[in-house]
Amino acid sequence: MAQATYSYEKLKAIVPGAKVAIIQSKWYGDISQSMTTRCLEVLRFAGCEEPQVHVLPGCLEIPLAARRLAKRDPKLEAIIVFGVILKGDTYHFDIVKDLCMSGLERVQFECDIPIINEVLPVDKIEDAYKRAGDNDSNKGLEAGIAAAEIIDWRRRT
Repeated sequence: MAQATYSYEKLKAIVPGAKVAIIQSKWYGDISQSMTTRCLEVLRFAGCEEPQVHVLPGCLEIPLAARRLAKRDPKLEAIIVFGVILKGDTYHFDIVKDLCMSGLERVQFECDIPIINEVLPVDKIEDAYKRAGDNDSNKGLEAGIAAAEIIDWRRRT
């Protein structure tokens, strides 16, 4: 199945002053950084404040950081997370993936804050690079669009 591409032309200043935090994993940092860079372009275009970017050791720490940020800053309107979990020869992949994903779900509902999840669990590192390239398939683009759209929706609802 072909990966979708996205445009954010309709989002010009749609969420003025929105406060967003980005959390990215240091593991496979070039991939996370590429997604963050692309996401920042979209958020700026949509009118967000300059987002806080937090770099953490790995994906397992992301839910804890998301909860802390949400609890400490009630003005935060969305959290975007970027990371890569590469499948290896042991069950470690499944443990990290499952704990990260379920932790983010709990934080989202407990703190009533949208968490845009672009932690990529992949079998091959090439699959992650495909989703972080310098093109319209970069998951940072998709994450920025999703954040702007959900913030806009929440402001109107």
